[in-house]
Amino acid sequence: MLEEYDFSKGIQGKYAKKYNEGTNVVVIDPDVAKFFPDHDSVNEALRSLTEIIKRQKRTSNKSPHRTVDSRR
Repeated sequence: MLEEYDFSKGIQGKYAKKYNEGTNVVVIDPDVAKFFPDHDSVNEALRSLTEIIKRQKRTSNKSPHRTVDSRR
């Protein structure tokens, strides 16, 4: 290591927690990637999609209600 590197103000373990949490790298096909300018927009879209899926699961788990016509 070169002597010109100054680590005197460095903080040991500054990014250790984030490193231990890990990351999940996903490669998006170019035709899909053109709709997302950055990683934040991809995350926002995926979060919106997961909320839609959660709502659909909640409504599909409810017991079907009988209508007047279905009793005949």
